[in-house]
This record gives sequence, structure tokens and C-alpha cells, in this order.
Amino acid sequence: MTTDAKTAADQTGIEQAPAPHAPEHQAQHLQLRHMPGIIAISMYMVILAGIDVVYVVQHRIDALFLVLSAFFVAAALGLLMLLRWAWALTLAAVALLSALFLRAYFTDHSFPALLQGLINLVIFLYLVRTELREKLR
Repeated sequence: MTTDAKTAADQTGIEQAPAPHAPEHQAQHLQLRHMPGIIAISMYMVILAGIDVVYVVQHRIDALFLVLSAFFVAAALGLLMLLRWAWALTLAAVALLSALFLRAYFTDHSFPALLQGLINLVIFLYLVRTELREKLR
């Protein structure tokens, strides 16, 4: 904020929101740019949410799964903003999905279930790295 803007803000008592080109905002974009894994995981979560919506429309799963879709989208958007609660939500989601798909593989011997369970396990292992947690706010 410039000195003129600070003076005007002090006189009116109204604090202005930081401009999108503020150093903090730019630093977040630069930090996200160096973490393509976070972007890929966010896209994966949105795709999972979309698949759940399609399955609900086709009556293949119960409408209650729409709540999961909302959580997946919230986790994806929050993860793109590098928020810690979104990291925890995504971590819980991929851990549970990994367990469910691996269980499905061991009971039905379905190769796609094994593949998706392993993908979720890799995402889980990526998310628990300490370097990644340090970059979240």
C-alpha cells in the first residue's frame, strides 16, 4: 500500500484489501507454480467429484454421495489456495479411498480397483511429505 493510500485508510478508518498484484499474492502463485503435484491432485479430486455426480444421476449410487462430491470440490479448491484444512481433508479422502479400493481388489480381484487404490496411496504418500506441509498456510 502506498503512503497516500495508508493516509487515506487511516483517515477513513477503512482498511483496503490487498491488490491482486501484491507481493503476498504473487508469492502464493509462484509457490503453487513450483508444486505441480498439488495442481494434479486438485484436478483428480474434481474428477472424482464429477464421477460421483454422474453415478448419482445414473442411479448407480445413492444421492448421499453428493455430499462427498462437495467435500472433494472444497478440498480441491482449498488445496489450490494452499490451505492446511484442505490438505487434511484431501489426505483423509485419499486415505479412505485407497482403503476402499484396495479392499475391493482383495474381495473381487478387480484390476481397476487395484490401480485406483494404488493411485490414491501414491497421492497419500505425496501429501504427507514434510516439505509440502511446510508450504501450507
